[in-house]
Amino acid sequence: MVVYIDLIFAANLLIDAALLWLTGWMIKARIKWRRLCLSALVGALYVVMMFVPELSFMYTFLIKFGLSVVMLWVAFGYPSLQSFLRSMGAFYIINFAAAGGILGVHYLLQSSGDIWNGILYTTAGGYAYRLKIGFWFVLLILLPVLYGYRAVHSSRARREKLEAYIGTVQVEIEGVTVTCSGLLDTGNRLYDPLTKTPVMVMEASLWEAYLPKEWKGRLSREGADQLLLETDGQSFGWQDRLRLVPYRGVNRGASFMLALKPDQVAVTLGGETVLHRKVLIGLDGGTLSGDGAYRAIIHPDLAQGKPAAPPGGVA
Repeated sequence: MVVYIDLIFAANLLIDAALLWLTGWMIKARIKWRRLCLSALVGALYVVMMFVPELSFMYTFLIKFGLSVVMLWVAFGYPSLQSFLRSMGAFYIINFAAAGGILGVHYLLQSSGDIWNGILYTTAGGYAYRLKIGFWFVLLILLPVLYGYRAVHSSRARREKLEAYIGTVQVEIEGVTVTCSGLLDTGNRLYDPLTKTPVMVMEASLWEAYLPKEWKGRLSREGADQLLLETDGQSFGWQDRLRLVPYRGVNRGASFMLALKPDQVAVTLGGETVLHRKVLIGLDGGTLSGDGAYRAIIHPDLAQGKPAAPPGGVA
């Protein structure tokens, strides 16, 4: 068997650098590439030592753990014990996730014959499995696994950050109640210019069952003023609740938004519910969130006010 030590060294240098970089990204540490490369060099040199029989004593748990401590110290320094333990935890989690991902892909690509050929019978009568994962397989799969881990972690972090601004919206109009999730938009400054009433935007599809059938699919294509002119009190019972609110969209000129005057709006954020009656519900013909995380945009004025009394009327 021919072993190319230079390829093993280069591959482990790349793998260690990728693992350390992802660790630094995860703990939000300032990455200094010179220190990161030096740390990866320490790890790659350790792998090369396995080909020196006299150094076989170094392949013990304590030596391996000590090496990881040295690598993290070289890459990120020692700002404090808490920070160092955090970086160590992130480093091991990423390593275990990468190893698990490679093993999972390896089993996914195997056939039943490969699995049976790997089973061994031990002298004690038990079973063992011989794991054979190629060098190039590890090298090719590792980077996509790390990229996937980073993408999942980023998506979760963004979702958690977004959820802090997501609440529940409950709108009541003449006995009809519509409930959905809403995003608090602190930059929203949309008001009715005549009454200075704040406007909360909701997807028109939430009100589809109560709007005129002729409006279906037209709110996103035609002007709200045109739809309002076509509506009369006989075809739409909420005619007197309709309003036209002028607004200016991003990279668009001035336009009008069709809005409804509700009886009451209850906004729940952070476990606290606030009731409002002076508010308009703007109808958006599209989709406000691509993943459906929210279907309304909460005006910042609606997050403030007197909390609603709990059942029984006791505050």
